[in-house]
Amino acid sequence: MSAQSNTAGASTTEFVTVTIGDHLFGLPIARVQDVFVPDRLTRVPLAPPEVAGILNLRGRVVTAIDMRSRLDLGAQTPGQPVMAIGIEFKSESYGLLVDAVGEVMALPDSECQAKPANLDPRLARVAAGVYRLEGQLLVVLDVDCVLDIRSGAAAA
Repeated sequence: MSAQSNTAGASTTEFVTVTIGDHLFGLPIARVQDVFVPDRLTRVPLAPPEVAGILNLRGRVVTAIDMRSRLDLGAQTPGQPVMAIGIEFKSESYGLLVDAVGEVMALPDSECQAKPANLDPRLARVAAGVYRLEGQLLVVLDVDCVLDIRSGAAAA
């Protein structure tokens, strides 16, 4: 895991930040394989609503997950650009569709806090923890939980 470093005794983790709706999320950079603009999405019949479709990324079939749908945050404004974060999970390729990709942030592990009791349940079910940034809350996504579609659909 090269995303974690130890400088002066303080362990940090690097996160790729993304925006979904009005919320800021962090994905551990060690889990991120690609950042790309999805092209030619093909719908999948009878797939759960959060599966936006499949696409071809450099010869690989990638399942596109609509993060707005997955988090129950409402549909995106038509015509608004979409970005995707490429993730590998259980030997399958996924693209998490997000509103925007931000910067890479290295944050001290010691400052990561447990999910607050008042965190919106839609976010809490996929959160591994939170960072309180200046004027903003960064929710660390539990990638395995996000991509465990079957349990998420059963819980909804």
